Amino acid sequence: MPRVDTTKTPVEFLTEKQAKAEHARLGVEIAQHDARYYQHDAPSVSDAAYDAMRRRYEAIEQRFPDLHTLESLSLRVGAAPAGRFAKVRHAVPMLSLANAFSAEDVADFAERIRRFLKLAEDEALVFTAEPKIDGLSMSLRYEDGALVRGATRGDGSEGEDVTANVRTVADIPHKLKGKHIPAVCEIRGEIYMTKTDFLALNKRQAAADEQVFANPRNSAAGSLRQKDATVTASRALHFFAYGWGEMSAMPADIQSGMVGWLAACGFVSNPLMQKCGSVAELLDYHRGMEARRAKLDYDIDGVVYKVDRLDLQERLGFVSRSPRWAVAHKFAAEKATTLVRDIEIQVGRTGVLTPVAKLEPVTVGGVVVQNATLHNPDEIERLGVRVGDTVTIQRAGDVIPQVLGVVEDKPRGPKPFKFPKKCPCHLKTDVVRETVAGGGEGVRVRCTGEFACPYQRVEHLRHFVSRRAFDIEGLGEKQIEFFFEQSWLKEPADIFTLPARNKTIKLEEQEGFGETSVRNLFGAIEERRSIALERFIYALGVRHVGETTAVALARGYGSWKAFHDVCLKLAKGDEDAKLEMDAIDQIGETVIESLAAYFGEAHNRGIVERLTKQVKIHDAERPSADSPVAGKTVVFTGSLEKMTRDEAKATAERLGAKVAGSVSKKTDYVVAGPGAGSKLKDAQKHGVKVLSEDDWFKLIG
Repeated sequence: MPRVDTTKTPVEFLTEKQAKAEHARLGVEIAQHDARYYQHDAPSVSDAAYDAMRRRYEAIEQRFPDLHTLESLSLRVGAAPAGRFAKVRHAVPMLSLANAFSAEDVADFAERIRRFLKLAEDEALVFTAEPKIDGLSMSLRYEDGALVRGATRGDGSEGEDVTANVRTVADIPHKLKGKHIPAVCEIRGEIYMTKTDFLALNKRQAAADEQVFANPRNSAAGSLRQKDATVTASRALHFFAYGWGEMSAMPADIQSGMVGWLAACGFVSNPLMQKCGSVAELLDYHRGMEARRAKLDYDIDGVVYKVDRLDLQERLGFVSRSPRWAVAHKFAAEKATTLVRDIEIQVGRTGVLTPVAKLEPVTVGGVVVQNATLHNPDEIERLGVRVGDTVTIQRAGDVIPQVLGVVEDKPRGPKPFKFPKKCPCHLKTDVVRETVAGGGEGVRVRCTGEFACPYQRVEHLRHFVSRRAFDIEGLGEKQIEFFFEQSWLKEPADIFTLPARNKTIKLEEQEGFGETSVRNLFGAIEERRSIALERFIYALGVRHVGETTAVALARGYGSWKAFHDVCLKLAKGDEDAKLEMDAIDQIGETVIESLAAYFGEAHNRGIVERLTKQVKIHDAERPSADSPVAGKTVVFTGSLEKMTRDEAKATAERLGAKVAGSVSKKTDYVVAGPGAGSKLKDAQKHGVKVLSEDDWFKLIG
């Protein structure tokens, strides 16, 4: 049958299937036009034609609300830059902060620090407290006092060079003031737009019949990422300095002193920052900021607490991607009530079936919410949620929508929700119920179809190109789904063969694509043919192997070959390989079993083999050769007296050592304190060198 052209069919006459296809087509086309307009300053259609596309896109979503997801273009302004800003590798990573949502969380944060540092209850522990600006993180590099580069945070390790644009921001000095400025200074802070300037900008945009921005943060980000720096200069952007990265010398030894030094150098620091000597003072500060939040002329979404002494910050170090010495205490989530229109089941990349409440659209905290997770069947039963109920929802931490409960005095839905016993995919595979050990999740229901399940295959591809994995620009959720439906992408290796296959596919001739967008996509794919080991391991999507675990495995084995070889041995039931991996700190039986199962499956091994032929995997980063324990395997046992076990492990890892949980013939040092037991005996059995705590300090200097 000839294909029906639905591009001109009125929205009211579209079938659900036609609407889905048309919505996806328009989404791709609008995204391409956004990129040409916002990224390249080269619009390829008239404003009227573009507006017509947007109206049709939004009309489809109004008629078919299920198409309006959190990824919808209706919720976006502009487009992120794609390849036009040079990449910048941060000398010191720009890490994110852990969150606290309650007074108990803040008390736990302070207690963890005391426990980690072995501080007595009556020993002073001073924090700084400051408003958490809702803006765009920026790193400014100064050499000999002169601004040489401005870079966005990006993924924390690599950002974008926006030097020309940051030079137009009045709050950012081109030359640092004062004497004795360190030769290298990386100053970090937040680019933001005031509420007053935001309203004035949108008024000008509307008067010029141009698109208005959704909120001050979006307007700041869009203004900074302009190809033409004169556009950035025309926008009223501001900068608060509050931190630093690489420094050739430290002008102060406390956080508050460093912020004072930043102000003396010519930066604007937040005058609302203050020092607090107890959890009670921190909470008082938080309450005060929440009360005056609406009166401030800039958006804040919480308060940041930091340990004031820099020597304590250094001892505390980092865990995963967050510092142990700082936390963001978010404001209470905003709440709203709305109607549950449906409950749908979504299948994740590991096969877990997650129920999602499809809601009557409601604005919560400035964002339109239409979906909220219901977690699992037990949570649905606990809440008693039915289709047709009115429920209370909140955005926890102003981010994740969740259902709090049913509004009992409103009309109830007609019947309880029955959780499916089959996967919603076309295979209708059986599902299994699993109890989640050691956490508050309770149970989960998982599809047993693995890679045969199309939902899981698509989710694996989305995970593969996600920000913390291969981070391929231009391959978003909709593009992955479109390419999968066309059978162009079935597994990760297909991404890297796509450019070579394009002679047959002719992607530039597809609706919503063009020569420029295809060239940008293929360029982004080519950029990712080289990847760090920990990213590659994480990208494989092995169950229970998250970012932190992937980093531990990469550090433990150093190279892809070493890691791959041990995984193949695990798949064959090799006990020595299992013991070797079990000795790596943070790696346990659950991860080992997942890797054994993954590499024990021939289909998975084929996926990995084809993928590794397409990419280059870099060995894990090696620490400076100056460290006497770099590359060594260390086991701590017994009661350490001068530092806690956690601090000892953190120090060893910072110096490049591999911290193991058990002793083997591959262990280099066992650091034994009083009360050392079986591990000390194992060290003697294997002939491993045993150090006292004092010996350890002498060794590491």
